[in-house]
Amino acid sequence: MKSTKTSYFPAWREKIYQIIFKANTKSGKTFDIILLFSIILSVIAVLLDSVELIRIKYGNALFFTEWFFTILFTIEYFFRIISVKKRSKYIFSFFGMIDLLAVLPSYLSLLFIGTQYFLVIRILRLLRVFRILKLDRYVGASRYLKSSLKASRPKIIVFFGVLFTIVVIMGSLMYLIEGPENGFTNIPKSIYWAIVTLTTVGYGDVTPNTVLGQTLSSIIMILGYTIIAVPTGIISVEMSRAKEKSKKPFVCKNCNNSDNDKDAKFCKICGEKI
Repeated sequence: MKSTKTSYFPAWREKIYQIIFKANTKSGKTFDIILLFSIILSVIAVLLDSVELIRIKYGNALFFTEWFFTILFTIEYFFRIISVKKRSKYIFSFFGMIDLLAVLPSYLSLLFIGTQYFLVIRILRLLRVFRILKLDRYVGASRYLKSSLKASRPKIIVFFGVLFTIVVIMGSLMYLIEGPENGFTNIPKSIYWAIVTLTTVGYGDVTPNTVLGQTLSSIIMILGYTIIAVPTGIISVEMSRAKEKSKKPFVCKNCNNSDNDKDAKFCKICGEKI
């Protein structure tokens, strides 16, 4: 007798899952494209609503537009939950949290005025374009960047530690040189000035007036140009190492064959699983 395996996953839920989560079908691709355009239009509506002149003239239309997309995305979020087998896994996943945050601000705006502007977080849902357009090479590049940042973390921590020490010393020196009469009323404000100067931003709200203070300021500016290149160099080196590591062939443990493709799952000589 043939054994039959009973499926407890209804066909209609499977169909919804295929449409919503799978982009390799015609219906799934159509759904994702419509969703992307809806996300873009909803974000544009939020941005326009923040412009006072536009809000005065088209406020009602923008209000109904925002709620139309909110209800649409709420229904979509509901269907996503009921169509997956492991609901908690989706709800607490990255995209699951983003999908929830895409609708939550509208409902919160009923209690707290202004929270609807947080709807711009919907723009993060456009990350699904990588799946829809199958831009796997960009996903691979993001993995290189992620691994590089992780490998660079100890060096970056040391770098920021040195940077913090520099701005504290420079800020304290400037406080002693310029003093409250020139706008450096306390050491924290002087440290703020040192950070602004070191990063070459230069707001100009606090400026040194003495010759010694201006000299120290010039030194910090020059130092800022050299410091900016440090984290860039650290991450670039780690990215290069990650790329070289990915190019190394997979060596078969059974026959020691190293002439295997980097994406190979089985050895081309003996067929052993790599």
